[in-house]
Amino acid sequence: MMFKSQHKAPSNVHPALHRQGFFRAMLVFFLLSPLSAWAYLDPTTGSMLISAIVGLIASVALAVKTYWYRLKSLFKGKPDKPDADDEIA
Repeated sequence: MMFKSQHKAPSNVHPALHRQGFFRAMLVFFLLSPLSAWAYLDPTTGSMLISAIVGLIASVALAVKTYWYRLKSLFKGKPDKPDADDEIA
């Protein structure tokens, strides 16, 4: 089911036209953005950015660890016979 916000490109449009639209949008963005921001980033902001990066790395590592056995069994294949621990007594 497609929602109104999801846009699927027509199949008869060449992919180069989509790239041209992207590059035009980026050109407009960079032409309208200021050259200097005159902003101050205090140490708290730097610490917050470092914490966000460390949290992102930790969550990716946890996701890989969580799905490691599923990925491993996908490439290895399922075992032919069940282990003794899997049987119900």
